[in-house]
Amino acid sequence: MSLPFVPAPRLAGRPLVLGHRGDSAEAPENTLAAFRRAVAAGADGVELDVWRCATGELVVIHDEDTARTCGTRLSVPEAPLRALRALDAGAWKGAAFRGERLPLLAEVFEALPDAVVNVELKARRGRPDPALAAGVARAIAEARAEERVIVSSFDFRLVGALRRAAPHVATGLLFEAAWHWRLRVPLAWAWLRPSALHPDRRLCTPARLAGWVGRGRAVNVWTVDDPGELGRLARGGAAAVIANAPGAAREAVRRATGR
Repeated sequence: MSLPFVPAPRLAGRPLVLGHRGDSAEAPENTLAAFRRAVAAGADGVELDVWRCATGELVVIHDEDTARTCGTRLSVPEAPLRALRALDAGAWKGAAFRGERLPLLAEVFEALPDAVVNVELKARRGRPDPALAAGVARAIAEARAEERVIVSSFDFRLVGALRRAAPHVATGLLFEAAWHWRLRVPLAWAWLRPSALHPDRRLCTPARLAGWVGRGRAVNVWTVDDPGELGRLARGGAAAVIANAPGAAREAVRRATGR
């Protein structure tokens, strides 16, 4: 199957600022409160994580289980939506957020109709769920969000499944320093024709960033909160920066680029 190249969402003159799991510095991560707060703080959009639960719905949460953010341990892939939605996903961050629920991906698209959304497909180690990619493709189409979404994953098999299910949706290859990325990323780039690289910020040395940008790669960097580093990445041509404190990141980018 020949896959078309799809440009990543981006702006002229400065990188997109995406809230990492929303405004996760100030609000409970991966909740509607965090996503709305990120956009209100000036972010261009958000980054989030999605799993398919036991009853098939697309649930927005980072971890494979709910213990850290909900206080009760349920396996997300093995629990039905009803049980997951009964949990409180906000109280751990403060009383003001008590009662926040785990959102569905469709609810995020509805709550943020104009924002860029970076959807990370989650996978158990060695056990990717192809139905997750197909479900995300359907959710994007139903929301008519194709032009403002980029779908990424550390599991390149899921990136491939998404590309086959939605060939005109932008995709990104997620990778980190503690990983055999030097061989795998170039091979995946040639095979999948993704829209962007999504490297750990520790990999984005000035020389490496310049090389990627010089070869026409869109580079979306995670997770960056230092103002000096944000400025360097913005001036160096990063297409997007993903930050825990998106309001502060937006200001750092503005100072670096004038935009």
